[in-house]
Amino acid sequence: MQHVVQNSYPPSLWYDTAGQVPVFDQLTGYDRHYDVAIVGGGYTGLSTALHLAEKGISCAVLESHGIGWGASGRNGGQVIAGLKYDPDDLIAHFGTDLGNAMIRSTGSAANTVFDLIARYHIACNAVHNGWIQAAHCEKALAKLRIKAAQWAARGTATEILDAKRIADLTGAQTYCGGWLDPRGGKIQPLMYAFGLAKAAASQGADIFVNSAVKTMLRSAGRWRLGTAQGNLIAKQVVLATNGYTDGLWPQLQETVVPAYSIQVSTEPLAPEIRKTILPDGQGLSETRRILRYSQVDAHGRLVMGTRGPAHDQATYKDAATLVKAMHELFPQIGRPRLDHVWVGRVGMTADHFPHLHQPAEGVHAALGYNGRGVAMATVMGRMLAQRVQGASALEIGFPITPLKPIALHRFSDIGVLAYGRWYGLLDRLKV
Repeated sequence: MQHVVQNSYPPSLWYDTAGQVPVFDQLTGYDRHYDVAIVGGGYTGLSTALHLAEKGISCAVLESHGIGWGASGRNGGQVIAGLKYDPDDLIAHFGTDLGNAMIRSTGSAANTVFDLIARYHIACNAVHNGWIQAAHCEKALAKLRIKAAQWAARGTATEILDAKRIADLTGAQTYCGGWLDPRGGKIQPLMYAFGLAKAAASQGADIFVNSAVKTMLRSAGRWRLGTAQGNLIAKQVVLATNGYTDGLWPQLQETVVPAYSIQVSTEPLAPEIRKTILPDGQGLSETRRILRYSQVDAHGRLVMGTRGPAHDQATYKDAATLVKAMHELFPQIGRPRLDHVWVGRVGMTADHFPHLHQPAEGVHAALGYNGRGVAMATVMGRMLAQRVQGASALEIGFPITPLKPIALHRFSDIGVLAYGRWYGLLDRLKV
């Protein structure tokens, strides 16, 4: 087989600082047989492959572009434990047994990431020193106190932050408080994807790039997946495409809405300014509905993101509002001097839960991480590997739900725009 160099990545800070791109083959030839075929070479698919390969289960990843090309290589690099829902909400919604299992599986999600990084010596500028969620108003702070208390009751050493403490930890002067979750951290996201891919390959998984799956047919109790240059046959299939889900399985595409997130990075900050912004290395997110998130990368650049334009080709003009917010939050940087701007898709669901499905015999899917994909996609990969081996929802710690297409999905772009304007108004009114 001929090696294919992965040179189709969109411009971003993460691509420019990721170092050498690992080289994998393109799928060529016909009727290659595996136990499991995995569609998508992001965190979900790579984690699935790694956890399967560790058990000696033959598997292949089919990625349409390069490893981590989508959201896995373009996100904010924040490793966040748990879901957007509080622990007590999970029990109320799913019952005591499954709710508690979900609390354990999602609450340990960040640790799962850092454990894999340590086990496979993944070089991704990882910092495991907590995650800060900042309250933009007193009402939001009251909700954070409840969240922190519920996790503290389950053994997490959470810290409630008053206005002075959060200003000291972040360098921002606009927040009324927040909480520090010690389980979280940050990474260089594309380097983490590269590391997962190399780890999976080291355990025996086959990884194919520039190998978009065009057809998927059931025959004689197996699935045949076809690409432009070849095909393979597998007993089971995992669909792991999240915000970049297409029409390969149309009903799955209709369960998630791709929202766009834009990010910018400054040039490396002067040392005296760098030490005033997130000096202890945490990632920072807000409670706003149209939230902003920040970190400082390993080279001293301030990175900030928020909801972006509905296209993949971002310009500095698109980032004007974000740059203004950067200056308002961190006035000590003066007029920001930017060196990168980029956009990626976030997979959003109607109920704000990630979804785990089995839409047909031998087919599994996970998607919809709602902005918490670094940790949750990694954990979902482990769960998918367990599902392939026959584990139940209670055993993996997450519900398996039927596909439920979003009503009027074809008009989702309009809905995202309308909700964005409405949420922006509520944020400004602090309600």
